[in-house]
Amino acid sequence: MLSLIASLVLARANFAPPLVLVHYMPWFETKAVSGHWGWHWTMNHFDGDHAIASRYRPIIGAYDSSDPDALECQTLQMKIAGIDGVVIDWYGTKDLYDYGIIHRNAQRLVEACTKAGLKFCIMLEDQVVPNLVKAGKSTPDEYAKSAMDWLDSKWFNRPNYIRWDGKPVLLLFGPQYYKDDDLGTVLGRKISLLTEHNRRGSAVGGFGWPEPQVGNEESGKHLLAFDARAREWPVSMSVAYPRFEDIYKQAGVGPGYGEILDRDGATFRETFTMAEGAGTPFLQIATWNDWGEGTQIEPSEEFGYRDLALIYSHVAARAAKYPYQPKDLRLPARLYKARKNHLSPELNRVARALQRGRPSEAEKILNDLGD
Repeated sequence: MLSLIASLVLARANFAPPLVLVHYMPWFETKAVSGHWGWHWTMNHFDGDHAIASRYRPIIGAYDSSDPDALECQTLQMKIAGIDGVVIDWYGTKDLYDYGIIHRNAQRLVEACTKAGLKFCIMLEDQVVPNLVKAGKSTPDEYAKSAMDWLDSKWFNRPNYIRWDGKPVLLLFGPQYYKDDDLGTVLGRKISLLTEHNRRGSAVGGFGWPEPQVGNEESGKHLLAFDARAREWPVSMSVAYPRFEDIYKQAGVGPGYGEILDRDGATFRETFTMAEGAGTPFLQIATWNDWGEGTQIEPSEEFGYRDLALIYSHVAARAAKYPYQPKDLRLPARLYKARKNHLSPELNRVARALQRGRPSEAEKILNDLGD
C-alpha cells in the first residue's frame, strides 16, 4: 500500500526538495557523565549497565545528552548524511522532574548544531503544564510567557533558527493542554506555529507524526490524508519514520501504543519518499533518538547506518558536488570513541575536517592515531 501511495505522490511532485530535519530528544543521562542512569535509559526497570529501555542499542552505546562528545558525534553524523537541521523536543524553562535537564541539554544541542552548520527549531511540549501547576511551579499563563520570552531572547534571533514567511517556526506537540482558541493569546502571533496532525487555532499549518495505534497498513492512508489536508494550509511539515516499536509494556510503565513494523527498512524508504514528494518546505524524521519508542534513525547495533545511508542517497543524488561518501558516516563514531580514549588535540582537527567537508583528512588523522 505504501509503495502505491509513494508513487502517486511522486507523480505530482514538481518542486524544490524540503529541508530534511530530525526530531531530537535531549533527555538521556548516564552514570559515567551525570552520576546516575536517567529514567529514559532505565524506565525504573532496566539497569542501564547491562540493558537499556529500548529494543535496540546505540552503536556508540548508551550516551548522555549533556556530553559534548556525544553531541559532536550526532551532529556530524547528521551533517554527513545530508540532514539540514534538528527539531528539538523542549519542555520550557521550568524545573520539575527532568524538565530542567532537558532545558540545559537543549541549549548544548543548539550550540552543537551551530558548530556543525545545522539549522534548528523547537517543538514545545505543553503536556507538562498540569504537572507544573500541581507542583506549584508555574501557572498556565506564566509557563507560556516564560517559554516564549526565552525563545524570543535566546533562540528565535539566531541565524540558523528555521523560519517560514519571515517568522520563526514553532511546533506544538498537540496542543495537549492549551485550547485551540487560546493559542494566539498564550503563544503570540509573531511565529509560524505548526500543530500536530491538523491546523489548529492560530497555527499556520500542521506537522505529521507516526500513528502506531493504527498499524502499518492504515498508517500509509493516514499519511496520505494528512497530505491532502495540508494542501489547503499555507504551510506544513511532512513526516517520515522507520518504525514504532516501544518498550513500555516490557518496562512495566504502560500497555504500549501499538506497532509500526520496520519491514527490513521498507517503512522508512516509503515514508521518506512520500514525505519528500509531498510538496512541503519541511520534512521531519520522527525520530533521531527516541530509543524508548524504537523510532530512532540514529545508528544502532541492529541496523547500523542503514537509515542514514537512505537519507544520504536522496540528498547526494541531487547535490551538484557533495563532499562526503557513504563510508564517511562511520567517522563521527570513531571520533567519539577516540575522544573517550585519548586527550590528543589532533582530535579537534578531526572534528574541524568533518565539519568543513574534508573527510579524507579526518580519516587519515584517526588512522594515524590508531583509531
